[in-house]
Amino acid sequence: MADSVRLDVWLDVACLARTRSQAKELCDGGKVEVNGERAKPHRLIRPGDRIRLAPAPGVRREVVVRALAKRHVAKTEARTLYEDVTPPPTPEELELRHLGRLAPPPAPPRGFGRPEKRDRRRLERARGR
Repeated sequence: MADSVRLDVWLDVACLARTRSQAKELCDGGKVEVNGERAKPHRLIRPGDRIRLAPAPGVRREVVVRALAKRHVAKTEARTLYEDVTPPPTPEELELRHLGRLAPPPAPPRGFGRPEKRDRRRLERARGR
């Protein structure tokens, strides 16, 4: 095994990002920290480094690098590359997640897109057809 690996490659191999491109976007977007510092995709990581991910609002994950790999491995083996040390969510975070799931998706503003059946009938009547 190598003594250091690029961050974006390791995130992909460890299955913490779906693709290397997604891992690169996470790093470029400032959503990845290594040992408390914002990290770019080309940052070299070593065993013992602490990586903090925030891929989406309200979602955070913290892992400690245990092993390195440059090539893809089985998902079960990929889990051995890191130790998940994410602290449990606070009650406020749990409540916000729950409220986010309960909220209905926003409806598109009326008048945009194809007219609904009722609106189409009104248009037909107005045109005299």
